[in-house]
Amino acid sequence: MNTIQKITSVIVEDEQAAREALKGYLSKYCPQVEVIGEAGDCKTAIPLLHQLEPQLVFLDVEMPFGNAFDVLEGCRDMYFETIFVTAFSEYSLRALNQSAAYYLLKPVSIEELILAVNKVQQHIYNKELFNRNRILVENLKEEHPERRQVILPTLEGFEVIRMEDIIRLQGNGNFTDIYLVDKQKKMVCRFLKYFNEILPFPFVRVHKSHIINFYKVKSYHKSSGGYVVLEDNTEIEISPSYKDEFLRLCK
Repeated sequence: MNTIQKITSVIVEDEQAAREALKGYLSKYCPQVEVIGEAGDCKTAIPLLHQLEPQLVFLDVEMPFGNAFDVLEGCRDMYFETIFVTAFSEYSLRALNQSAAYYLLKPVSIEELILAVNKVQQHIYNKELFNRNRILVENLKEEHPERRQVILPTLEGFEVIRMEDIIRLQGNGNFTDIYLVDKQKKMVCRFLKYFNEILPFPFVRVHKSHIINFYKVKSYHKSSGGYVVLEDNTEIEISPSYKDEFLRLCK
């Protein structure tokens, strides 16, 4: 009989009841995860992670004496998979989504927990060393949103792109085509709505099928209902429902 290959894990969560609940869920529904340690705040978490070197960390976003991103900064020389556990926060979710991180919203759903653990397990077993943690920390340090990086889930895996290198995004059914300044096109396994939620200004929705980088607009034309010409000479229609907001930005 095959034995399950264990994934060593540490839980970093300030509420003991939440730690116990998560351990119970993991024991019952994710037996491949072995919890080898736990911490209740940032100060104790950082040395513990260096000591135990786990493969997976369940990391509460908001804690005493700092937050999850302080823990990652303190462990920037380490590699481990992270599943963030967070109460709803638009700021946190945007940062996590830009970095293609796995996260669970409180209260934790068992179905979502199983799904996240299975995805992490695939990366660990396939030795897909892709450091989302480093990119997340770098993004949070970058004061200019357009210079941050976004991790794109492509058909081949993942690709890291600087936001300032994106000219426009176009919906393509279940996918999004992303057009870059070097004339490359990336097909990404996400709906356009996903990028509308995670990309900050200068990215502007101008049509149900188009998001543009406002800084890449060469000109705006009122004729034919209104359209913009971008740096790559693409003409993109401004639909009536988005026109007022676009013109407000132009002022």
